[in-house]
Amino acid sequence: MATLAGDLEDPSAEVLTEAAAVFGLLASSARLHLMWALSQGESDVTHLADRVGGALPAVSQHLAKLKLAGLVRSRREGRRHVYYIDDPGIVAVVRVLVGQLTARTVPAAHRTASRRP
Repeated sequence: MATLAGDLEDPSAEVLTEAAAVFGLLASSARLHLMWALSQGESDVTHLADRVGGALPAVSQHLAKLKLAGLVRSRREGRRHVYYIDDPGIVAVVRVLVGQLTARTVPAAHRTASRRP
């Protein structure tokens, strides 16, 4: 029987396993960077590779893994594949996580810079 945390019931083992797999995919800084870029709007693989500074084949492989996991989708536009995130919840998670961590590091950088003579 699941226990309650506040007013939320504990997730099933299946859901926790799936969530762990998704977090595992996002444990790669390259894939997280791609998710961040796609949370800002859709893009093709060439522009994503330029934006994240990755080689085209590597970026394509990362996108394929994210697509298999259901985190991103793609559509064809002529010869191009345009990638996007169509789940607002995934966009929110990526933006909140990266935003919170950015907020933690920015003040620390300002404190270090202000201590220099």
